[in-house]
Amino acid sequence: MCDPIIQIADLDFAYHGQSVLQDVNLEVLEGDFIAMIGPNGGGKTTLLKLMLGLLKPDRGRIRVMGKPATSVSHHIGYVPQDVHINRRFPITALDVVLMGKLAPGKRWSKNAEQDRRDALEALDRIDMADYTHRRIGELSGGQRQRVFIARALVTRPRLLLLDEPTASIDSKGQTDFYLLLKRLNREVTIVVVSHDLLVISTYVKSVACVNRRLHYHHQAEITGDMLETMYPCTVEEACPVELVTHGHLPHRVLKHHKE
Repeated sequence: MCDPIIQIADLDFAYHGQSVLQDVNLEVLEGDFIAMIGPNGGGKTTLLKLMLGLLKPDRGRIRVMGKPATSVSHHIGYVPQDVHINRRFPITALDVVLMGKLAPGKRWSKNAEQDRRDALEALDRIDMADYTHRRIGELSGGQRQRVFIARALVTRPRLLLLDEPTASIDSKGQTDFYLLLKRLNREVTIVVVSHDLLVISTYVKSVACVNRRLHYHHQAEITGDMLETMYPCTVEEACPVELVTHGHLPHRVLKHHKE
């Protein structure tokens, strides 16, 4: 039995008195690959920030590796939704990965040569060794995201958190990206926030549906009931997500809507 790497109990959080998360309970075991899905504003990114220790809950408790997240930040890798790097700036993929050594909470080795070896190894792990000296602005969206993952992995964390990592990647690139994450999951526990329902159920091990409250599912299959819970809509709202699943469900699940 694997040990829990994240433990959340009876957690509430609000922004300026507006409830964002309510009565959240979650236990993520080491080695899991979990996708957090749900509507915009449902609390997914907020929950990631709580796991990182960037926010504090109003009620309840959260522990990462048995401790407050801020005390184990050097064991956590993070890829935010928006990484702001000027594409015109003459910085290479290697330079970006080395920035991971400077992140708050990371242990500075004071050994430039060792840092360089670690960065090269991280690039190799995500199949970007051939792009080491390529400027970041010359890379495609998928290649840049791989570099940002390498930056998060350069300190060899036990836990990797990603927020909407495929937002700027085409459908073919998304599949390749999740294949990469599946391979990395052999060495690191992964929590990913995503709207890519078409692909995540193929690669993740479990799913957490987040819409103020959290519903955890030990299996990766996304059902119609899960969608009804997480993406309620009326005819006045936009058409909900389209989903391809397997098993006893139809291959295409789409809530009835007007033309």
